[in-house]
Amino acid sequence: MSEKRAIEDPARLTGPEKAAVMLLALGDEGESIWQHLDEEEIREVSQAMSNLGTVTSSAVEKLIVDFVGQMSSTGSLMGSFEATQRLLTSFLPGEKVEAIMEELRGPAGRTMWDKLGNVNEVVLANYLKNEYPQTVAVVLSKVKSEHASRVLAALPEDFALEVVTRMLRMEPVQREILDRIEETLRTEFMSNLARTSKHDSHEMMASIFNNFDRQTENRFLAALEERNRESAEKIRSLMFVFEDLSKLDPGGIQTLMRSIDKDQLGLALKGASDSLRDLFFSNMSERAAKIMREDMGAMGPVRLKDVDQAQQAIVSVAKDLAAKGEIMLADGGADDELIY
Repeated sequence: MSEKRAIEDPARLTGPEKAAVMLLALGDEGESIWQHLDEEEIREVSQAMSNLGTVTSSAVEKLIVDFVGQMSSTGSLMGSFEATQRLLTSFLPGEKVEAIMEELRGPAGRTMWDKLGNVNEVVLANYLKNEYPQTVAVVLSKVKSEHASRVLAALPEDFALEVVTRMLRMEPVQREILDRIEETLRTEFMSNLARTSKHDSHEMMASIFNNFDRQTENRFLAALEERNRESAEKIRSLMFVFEDLSKLDPGGIQTLMRSIDKDQLGLALKGASDSLRDLFFSNMSERAAKIMREDMGAMGPVRLKDVDQAQQAIVSVAKDLAAKGEIMLADGGADDELIY
């Protein structure tokens, strides 16, 4: 993955990005400026700051020369979540800082409705299906029509039809009602969405370990256990492996099988437990299961490396399907089902 290119020409920056550069350059000295911004301006500048990346020192000097006359070039600035949070903490209460940072980690968009438009339709539908139909009608009337259609399709049919009926009869919504809905979405949905989307270092390593072959994975985990057993156990609990496909429901298994190569599945099942094999076979027709068993028997001995590669490829397909909301995957270390 290529790194974000350093910004050398300040003319390419938007207004909020220019403000973010100046406030980063000022550091603690910019506290009095932050105090004159309202909450919406703080969010906008913070969003720009957290996505800024590297700005060359020459670009910084060009940008603020009108304000300070001349500035010594001591290096470049790096805008990041950590730098943003550190600066906000110096002059805002902890709770307000955390609320702003959670919003930054959530989906992009200036307004609540922009942000909702960037939330996966299945995730949004799973939240809205527990709300009153009238509330859902208001929410879907505020997002783009193409996104609203995808959310409606992901809702239970009877509930979706009730929402459609409410939308057809909808009259202009009072400002205070909209404000209440926005606040509820911000505090109950967006904050939780941001919180669950954060990846700590153990989650990052679990994702890396998932892409190891079995021998490399075992070697690293064994070595890590000798140094830090707690971290090794946490990584192991967060990893999603081929055997975790046993937690898929029949519909999920069938969706997965339609998306993978049958020869690859047969090779992967050669190294699977009897219970996982039976789960796949039970979701095939009797004839298809018989052919699969015969093909697996005809393979004879297979290399562990080949089995690992086949299993990793199928897990990768399963994760892609889960990201699209087509199947549900369970976390390797939890009983609750969630969408990756």
